[in-house]
Order: sequence, then structure tokens, then C-alpha cells
Amino acid sequence: MAEVIEQSRTPATSLDVKALGELAAARAHQADRDRRLSDEVFDGIRAAGFPRHFVAARWGGREGGFAECLEAVEALSRRDASTGWCAALSATLGRMAAYLPEPGQRQVWAEGPDTFVVGALVPSGQAVPDGEGWLLSGRWPYVSGVHAADCALLSCIVPLADGRREPRFLLVPRAAYRVEQTWDTVGMRGTGSETVVLDPTFVPTEHSFPHADLVAGRRSPGVSACLNVPLRSVSGLTFAAPILGAVRGALDEWSAAVLRKRADPDATTALVLARSAGEADAAELLLTRVARDADLGLVHDEWAVARAQRDQVLAVELLLDAVNRLQRTAGTGGQSLTGQLQRFWRDANTAAGHAVLQWEPAARRFAEAEFGRLAETP
Repeated sequence: MAEVIEQSRTPATSLDVKALGELAAARAHQADRDRRLSDEVFDGIRAAGFPRHFVAARWGGREGGFAECLEAVEALSRRDASTGWCAALSATLGRMAAYLPEPGQRQVWAEGPDTFVVGALVPSGQAVPDGEGWLLSGRWPYVSGVHAADCALLSCIVPLADGRREPRFLLVPRAAYRVEQTWDTVGMRGTGSETVVLDPTFVPTEHSFPHADLVAGRRSPGVSACLNVPLRSVSGLTFAAPILGAVRGALDEWSAAVLRKRADPDATTALVLARSAGEADAAELLLTRVARDADLGLVHDEWAVARAQRDQVLAVELLLDAVNRLQRTAGTGGQSLTGQLQRFWRDANTAAGHAVLQWEPAARRFAEAEFGRLAETP
């Protein structure tokens, strides 16, 4: 058992988003123009406790839960979804880094639990065997929050000694790679999801772990409970939570604009508000059930994983219906580039394009699991 690292900061007792939300809202338009968050906002993400949220207590982390993270990301994204997205990923990548062997974990958290880890989840690059590890090189696009990174987990299909090839995550320090500016999208512009470019760099085996460990969820004694969760049962939370916050922000902006126009909104306006707010509430209930089930260790078989995946994607479908209705009924004022509504709308629709939030694969997996369960019932 490794010793607990002595910390220079007092560990947070909860994810503190109020001050960060104010800062993020004030910097949102600038982040949109710069296509990245400011250093000040990134510092706020660290100070609020996101990178350490899932980190083991022995490294000074909080070993926090999914429900608390969901709530905090939603509240933050209600002010700026790009900030919420980067905060969510900093927590998620901290959880992923815990799958590294002991030497890799020690490398990540040698300076404390607030290490900002970024990652590329889609395999890319090339890995050439080199002694007890690989020479890793290549390009990995769409690495959100990369401007604040202390290190990166890069996915690559690597050759093994027995001739097989295996998808793995490999840890590389910030000094090893450069960042190429390739991020220029309609929404989520502030995430700064640029491309990591790595020249041949040696990565020892003990600084890597198989995709399969993360997908299955490690189920061994002595590890944080948050690690004993299959990836698909929670992966959508990271990306759905900022969308939920963005839609809440859009509801705030839309309602304020309505009240500025008239003190007594008409029936049509009331119907739009009730439908969109109801859809946001329904989405929140679905996402909260997913997070709480993960925290309670209830996602332990194929059917439970498939239902969790379905719920995350269905929640996003509801949220898109809500925010698109709000934007469509906001009038000309809602299209103003100086306003907030269109930014929340752009961010929600862009975020929903993420691969883990697509409806058809989630629906098919749930149907297969449900029919399989029914077929086994006497």
C-alpha cells in the first residue's frame, strides 16, 4: 500500500461551483471567441475540486460519487456548458487514471490529487514495442481541456509479446507532446478540444492499462467504489450533464426574455415553457437514477448496463427537444450573437453529437438485453 501523499491544499469537502459558475459566465463569450477556456477558469475548475473528485483517498482525493458530480456539472453548465464539459472530463479522466498500475498512479498524483488529466478515448497513433513498453507516436484529435493538462491518457492499439494486439490507454507527460489548434466548431467552442501531436516517446507498460479493464469496471477489493462500475453505464453522464445544464440555462434566458416583453405571458408561451421545463425535469430524473444506481453498486449485469446507457441517451433526446423548442419560439431576439440563449442552444446540440450519446446503438443494446431477460423468465 502506497503512503498518502502530503497535500499542499485542504481537500474539498464538496464540489464548489458557485464562484466558478459566476466566473465562467463572465468569461463565456471570450471563451467562445478564443475557442478555449481562460487559465483563470481552469484554475477555478481545480479549486472547485473536480480533478480530485474520483481520486483515491490515499492520493489525497475524495473518492466521490457520480450523483454529486452530475449535480455539480449541471449547476456549472447552467452558466457555461464549455466550462461544465471540461470540469466533467477532468473528474472522469481522474477516475480513468486510477486504472493505471501503481507506478503509473504514483506518476500522475506525485504532486497531489489536483492533477488535470486529459484524454483521447478513440484509438489512434502507433505503438512500437521497445523493451518493457512501447514507443508511442501519432495524432489524437478532440482532446478537451488540453490547454490545462498536466498529462494525457492516449488510446492506442498496441502489439503484445504474444502476437496479439490490444487497445490500451498510455500515460504521457505534458512535456512530451505539442498541441495543434484544430478546434473550430459551431458549439462547445470554449472546450478547446484540440489535437495532441506526439513524436516517438517511450511509455513503460506500467504506465498503461487495457481498455477492457475500464469497460468491465474493476471489481477487486481495496479500490474505490467508483471504479467498480462498467464504463457504458456511466460514460454518457460525463457528456449529458453539461447538456442538462445548458438546457436549464436556456430555460432561464428564455423565461427572462418573455417577462421583459410582457408581464402576463399568453397561453402559447405557457405551453412552450411547461413542455420544455417538463422535458428537462424528466431528463434529470433519468440521469439521476443512472448516477445513484452507479453509486449504490446496482449496475452489475448486462441488462442494468443497457438500461443505464438507454436512459442517458434518452435524456439527451428529451433535452434536445426542449432546447430546440425554446430557440424556435424565442423570436429574432433569441438569434442575437450577443445573447446567451443561442449559445446554450449551440452548445447543447453540438455536445449531443458525441458518439456515446447516439440513440440507435443504445436502443438496440437495451432491446437485446430486455428480450434476452424475458426469454429466460419461466
